[in-house]
Amino acid sequence: MTRSAPDSRTAPDDEGFEPDPRRWQALWVTLVAGFMSLLDVSIVSVALPSMQEGLGASPAAVQWVVSGYALTFGLMLVPAGRLGDAYGRRRLFLVGLAGFVLASAAAGAAPTVEWLVAARLVQGLAAGCLAPQNSALIQQLFRGAERGRAFGLFGATIGVSTAAGPVVGGLILALAGDASGWRWVFYVNVPIGALAFVLALRLLPRAGSGDRGHIDLVGVALLGGGALALLFPLVQAEAGGLSSLWWLFPVGAALLGTFVWWEQRVVRSGGQPVFDPRLVTRTRGYSAGAALGTVYFLGFSGIWLVLALFFQTGLDYTPLQSGLSVTPFALGSACTAVVAGRLVERYGRTLTVIGLAGVAVGLAATAVVVLLVPAQWAGWAVAPTLLLGGIGGGFVISPNITMTLRNVPVEMAGAAGGGLQTAQRFGASIGTAALPGLFYVVLSSADGDYSVAAAAGLAVALVTTLAALVLAVLDRRRDRRDDARDRAEEAAGAADDEYVAHGATVWHG
Repeated sequence: MTRSAPDSRTAPDDEGFEPDPRRWQALWVTLVAGFMSLLDVSIVSVALPSMQEGLGASPAAVQWVVSGYALTFGLMLVPAGRLGDAYGRRRLFLVGLAGFVLASAAAGAAPTVEWLVAARLVQGLAAGCLAPQNSALIQQLFRGAERGRAFGLFGATIGVSTAAGPVVGGLILALAGDASGWRWVFYVNVPIGALAFVLALRLLPRAGSGDRGHIDLVGVALLGGGALALLFPLVQAEAGGLSSLWWLFPVGAALLGTFVWWEQRVVRSGGQPVFDPRLVTRTRGYSAGAALGTVYFLGFSGIWLVLALFFQTGLDYTPLQSGLSVTPFALGSACTAVVAGRLVERYGRTLTVIGLAGVAVGLAATAVVVLLVPAQWAGWAVAPTLLLGGIGGGFVISPNITMTLRNVPVEMAGAAGGGLQTAQRFGASIGTAALPGLFYVVLSSADGDYSVAAAAGLAVALVTTLAALVLAVLDRRRDRRDDARDRAEEAAGAADDEYVAHGATVWHG
């Protein structure tokens, strides 16, 4: 069966849609699973020293506990989204959740660092399988204003999980002890994931399996190879990957260029691509939203590592104290993301513009505070500025997801959500590699002044936030222009209908 192209101006047809009475319960189950998978990107960072000591591993080996997870997570997103569209989101969600729980148990029980890294690679694949089903199930289960509210909760989950990882990791280590406490960073997923699995079996809809058809294996291979070539030097940045593996960047670009050509060929031949290029070229708002998310996550993901280095290395904070210092951002983001979900249908891209402006002001103020406030007061002094940034951040993620996916046909929601999250993962990978690297470069040139190094990292995050703000303003203008054109066409069509009806009356009269 050949898919129809996504309409560039109108939302998918919702005629005949009947809301599932258990849709909100199902949403909460998917959000819990999504929170676990996203939390595991950052929660492990604070436990790396304990892992290294407990397993007798080298710093390079134990770093793969973090980078390996991020790598396989990013590689799985688009293929898993397409598989969910084809074979059923419920099925892929359950497979991913079961794999995540089993891999978490294996990671907690790891006797060697090799075992631990292997478990984390599998855990990343499972998390990448889960993530696109979350956004696709929201597309499937909700419409109109309800969809905005659901994406608001999803955005709050993303924001909180990203910022809360160091806090939760530090708390687990404080309670379980340094010797084997790192194992509980993984074990904690097992009972929560098992309960979520049982609830998902009951609550997730069986409908929406889509047309299974043919899976584009060539497209999967080209996309996976291109993404691997671009991400691998980034996840190996601390081990010199950028200097020794730079040649993979042009290889990755060539593979992704071939991927785009191949997907266009599949579409022309009436096949089913792993990622339909018409989502980018003909679906209103998708390309702009994906670009905005990529640029924003470049700085958003990197600042947490910069602040962790500043507090833990520069000010000798414990992991828990360091995590608590950035908690105001998470709290502000969680609160406003839920509010933004309720307002996005009315205000659209304007919310993203306001949010990015708030994040920019918050980051700039935080950089000033870090430079001027004495070190012993820095943890308290940054609280109000990070809160301001978090309040703005809540108006960025969930409205951007809603605006990016609002015109995507439901049968393509998995691949579209996977593509959006892959773009965000690319931005996050670049940011988490570049900003800590910049921190150390500035630290060495500033005679060990941690405040200057942290302010430099925050300044780069500010620049990327301002770049995202420019993209949001341009998309807002484009939206207004397109809406005006649509209203004009509707008015012209109504006038033509009235003229025809009047002519028919005169004729028959």
